[in-house]
Amino acid sequence: MSDLFETKEIKPMLIGAEEDAFDSKDYLYELKLDGERCVAYLDPVEGTELRNKRNVKMLPKVSELSDIHKHIKCRCILDGELAVIKDGKPDFSEIQRRSLMSNPLKIELAAKTSPACFTAFDILYYQDHATNLLPLTERKKLLDEVITSESARFAKSRYIEEKGIAFYTLAEQQDLEGIVAKRKDSLYFFDKRTKDWIKCKNLKDEDFVVCGYIPKENSMTSIVLGQYENGELIYQGHVTLGVSGENFRRIKDLPKLSQPPFPNSDGNEDARWVEPSLVCTVKYMMRTANGGMRQPVFKGLREDKEPKECIFKEIKEGSMIGIK
Repeated sequence: MSDLFETKEIKPMLIGAEEDAFDSKDYLYELKLDGERCVAYLDPVEGTELRNKRNVKMLPKVSELSDIHKHIKCRCILDGELAVIKDGKPDFSEIQRRSLMSNPLKIELAAKTSPACFTAFDILYYQDHATNLLPLTERKKLLDEVITSESARFAKSRYIEEKGIAFYTLAEQQDLEGIVAKRKDSLYFFDKRTKDWIKCKNLKDEDFVVCGYIPKENSMTSIVLGQYENGELIYQGHVTLGVSGENFRRIKDLPKLSQPPFPNSDGNEDARWVEPSLVCTVKYMMRTANGGMRQPVFKGLREDKEPKECIFKEIKEGSMIGIK
């Protein structure tokens, strides 16, 4: 059997359900950070390696995290979130902007003005063996054991037990993204989506495939969105607010298509269709029963997700509320 630390090909486990906040003695609860999922391969001698969900090396983008291995006592693999904290809260647009950077000088400047941090919430490997098939509570104890210190750049996720509703209320009051409920006895299955992990979101957002764009008046542009249903790309509306700058340049530079990438594109006769190869995040007030988004805002492109991962979910009218 190959060694997880040597191969460095882990695809993390994913959240498989979304519900309103609840209390349960069978769950522990931690904050849902608005950043980019990342796996950290740490060794006191060999150093630090960071990979995102697509197994892209992230350290060239966040060089200020190159020495976080100094905070652990032995070789380990940690699952966590890469984020940039501004005004006491994660700023998704900042970590998204960093993940798209390639110019070393710009990256160096960003590292000084808006430094990234890594928050570990799980341990998948300890010393010389995998730990993913241990119950979550045991993995949390190992995480406490392996981390010897914390800093502004590296920390472990705090959690509470049983009182999910009160914890969610606190997150809501602080205008944070929400919380994640995890079964205490849950195991960790690589590259699987599990209902043992449940998100309770305050600030609602969703990921879509970028399918085209529509130039409008006053230099505004709408992005045409899609998601996959039963393996087929379907139309999911469009978003205008927040579309600008480097994000739109990348969209405009995509290879053009002569036809829309989905069968139903009514109302988008002026759209310029592009290769559906980029994923974006859109936040909104709520979804209506027919799937429309109220007050959608373009949040940014994301490099850590494949278009095929943007799956359409059946909508219950008014069920997704949150942006204040």
